[in-house]
Amino acid sequence: MSRFLFVVPPLTGHVNPTASVGGELLARGHEVAWVGHPGTLKKLLPDNARIFPAIDDALEADIRAKRERWLALRGMAVLKFFWEEFLIPLGHSMVPGVEAAVRAFAPDVLVADQQALAGPVVAGEAGIPWVTSASTSAELVNPLRTMPKVDAWVRDLLHDFAGGDVRFSDRLVLVYSSKALVAGEFGDEVAFVGPALAHRVERVGFQWDWLVGAPAGVGTSGSEAERLGAAGQRCVLVSLGTLNGPAGERFLGQTLEALDSLPVRAVMVAEPRPAPANVLILPSVPQLALMPHLDAVVTHGGHNTVCEALAHGLPLVVAPIRDDQPTVAAQVVEAGAGVRLTYSRARAADIRSALESVLDEPEYAAAAGAVRDSFLAAGGAAAAADRLEKVVAG
Repeated sequence: MSRFLFVVPPLTGHVNPTASVGGELLARGHEVAWVGHPGTLKKLLPDNARIFPAIDDALEADIRAKRERWLALRGMAVLKFFWEEFLIPLGHSMVPGVEAAVRAFAPDVLVADQQALAGPVVAGEAGIPWVTSASTSAELVNPLRTMPKVDAWVRDLLHDFAGGDVRFSDRLVLVYSSKALVAGEFGDEVAFVGPALAHRVERVGFQWDWLVGAPAGVGTSGSEAERLGAAGQRCVLVSLGTLNGPAGERFLGQTLEALDSLPVRAVMVAEPRPAPANVLILPSVPQLALMPHLDAVVTHGGHNTVCEALAHGLPLVVAPIRDDQPTVAAQVVEAGAGVRLTYSRARAADIRSALESVLDEPEYAAAAGAVRDSFLAAGGAAAAADRLEKVVAG
């Protein structure tokens, strides 16, 4: 049996795939540990998971504050802030904790999230094989290729920090997607394993009886409400991730207006606010457990949510904000599995029209189903564990 150490930033969408792959390795009898922010990890990993600290609560709070400032930026300032104020400083901050974890755990393989740059640095210094956990597929296609000066600037930052570009391992890159979404030619080290969903832990409760007990389309009254209530029991999830800023509030408000007269139930992940009776608003939900009960998803294009939805054959309405989200949204549209909206300008009528399209036009569900099938064929956590075991075997 072997020992695997996962190095992750304090971001849910980046921890989730490692929770699944780590769970599969544990089920096979391997020893597994994680290093990052204990508070974040404890919420997402099994109770008996072995966790090493590399980020304390103060640093995690500072990271959240920085991400909130980052959300308010526009244009090239977004990229500059992301690298100079977030990614590189996070790497420096995590190095001591990762070094301590390597000394204490003595892993055979280090699995580093692509935004946990401390992992490859420490692995290189310790002479340990390292692989990449690619929590988003966007960088695989190098979105900066059309901006060579910016691309060179990023590579210079990486060289100053790590002595080279350590975003992707030349030994193994685990990509939680499939070629049905990600176009291009890739080397043998790139393993498209599909979303890793097995062994995941969700500790958030949910009002499951609401799905069958709430009348659909009760934003209106009288005979119209009766007509909408009889039209079906379809359910939609609306989630913009943990940070969305003022533009997110506007988008959520417009979405509520769009949902008011639609014959659907909707679960919206947001802080409490006035809403039609056919909308349940909660600050958090057990998203993975909820997926089998849904018919469509409205999202900002986070890789985790998009792939979870497509893994269940659900079409999407995608309104990307920044970072990898425009690339992920383009993947969804190219696959025919959803409709893209402009996040900052979408009005209630646009959102309603997009939802009606993905719910009523069968080609969207069919395309989402094709992506789901490609994910199933890719193998998920089991396929990822197979590839990691091969790294140990050499």
